[in-house]
Amino acid sequence: VFAAVVTMHLATPAVVLATAFCLGGSGALAAPAWLVITPMLVPKRDLDSAIAINNASYNVSRALGPAIAGLGIATFSIALPFWCFCAGNIAVLAALLWWRAPRRTRETLPAERLFSALRTGLRYARNNRDIDATLIRAIAFFPFASAYWALLPLVARTQMGNGPAVYGVLLGLVGAGSILGSFALNSLKARLGPDRLATLGTLGTILALGLYGAAREPAIAGLASLIAGASWITMMTTLFVSAQVALPEWVRGRGLAIFLTAFFGAMTLGSAVWGKVASLEGVPTALFVAAAGAAIGMALTARWRLQTAAALDLTPSMHWRTPVFVHPMEDDQGPILITVEYVIDPKDSKPFLALLYEIGLERKRDGAYAWGAFEDTQVTGRIVETFLIQSLLELRHLRTRVTMADRLIEEQARAFVKQPVKVTFLVAPKRHRQKKKRKGSKRLGAPPAREPAPIG
Repeated sequence: VFAAVVTMHLATPAVVLATAFCLGGSGALAAPAWLVITPMLVPKRDLDSAIAINNASYNVSRALGPAIAGLGIATFSIALPFWCFCAGNIAVLAALLWWRAPRRTRETLPAERLFSALRTGLRYARNNRDIDATLIRAIAFFPFASAYWALLPLVARTQMGNGPAVYGVLLGLVGAGSILGSFALNSLKARLGPDRLATLGTLGTILALGLYGAAREPAIAGLASLIAGASWITMMTTLFVSAQVALPEWVRGRGLAIFLTAFFGAMTLGSAVWGKVASLEGVPTALFVAAAGAAIGMALTARWRLQTAAALDLTPSMHWRTPVFVHPMEDDQGPILITVEYVIDPKDSKPFLALLYEIGLERKRDGAYAWGAFEDTQVTGRIVETFLIQSLLELRHLRTRVTMADRLIEEQARAFVKQPVKVTFLVAPKRHRQKKKRKGSKRLGAPPAREPAPIG
């Protein structure tokens, strides 16, 4: 539509802004879906390379796209890039229609409601230490790395006295650095591992920021661009892989949406901050401060470990048996209180409880909104685990969300158990609400259902 509007010379500032808003919104919606598709297209061992190629292609298109578009505008018309963009998206849609996603082997359950699904995704991210580590490392890096993306036009114009031509060259060299970095990424990751590779990427970014700040000649800025591109692809790939492999299939889209929100938010906020600092103190000062901030962030977050593609087995274990209830229950009936009773040797209490708290994180990741563990004061060695599930449907979903990695932790914990584990399911009774409320009277009975305060 916008291409047709431009062709007919009907574009106005309002139309341009509305189109940019729509493109940004649709891109934000599509980005998690694209990332979710990636593991379906390649074997797990090739996930690092696939993400590196995707990130490199993005950087190359961002570097070369403006130059190609400018050539097309000068040769043909200003509408040509928009028609090309439209044709490219049609080709992508055709490829998606042609592609067939792998069949899912898990049982089919009713879809989650929107807000319930959002709460579940946020709860999963909050109780997943691997996602926490990835988000923390990302937040410590991207706000400072955004400085050279935001200030690169000013580096070309104010520090070297050149205009768009030099800026285009520097942007192209960032893309070239990304390509070179992607070629070396697999061998470096095999030797260094994700954490040291992320440290290397951060150090390269710090060096690039320092060189940009000191650059007065295009050659120095060009070297900084190559280093920046290689460091950027290193960090992007390492962090994206860490986020991908820490998320099972059922929540991957929601988890990656949270990661992308942190990424885009950090880049947007960082760009605004560094622009303000540059206007007050100058471009070199802003770049040097960003380099110092990246160094501090690297030091503060070094203990947060990143994941590799072979780190976790997140395939559904399906080892939970479906509970049998005496009376039929509706899917939305709840909340449901589940108790699990363990009897252990008291001398094994410390290692068992450490594993039980890991199981507690698993329960909350998979759908429990409250969890607790209690020791019996009258029976030595008896420990009761309790957790709350919102409804029967959520309990059925929880059964399909337990992974092989979770099952391994459960088996390690049950190795300490001396008697058969006893599991009990308790459901809140249905409330009989008044059908008609008299005017001027207060409603009697229980308050509306809501999530109670966490047990633990």
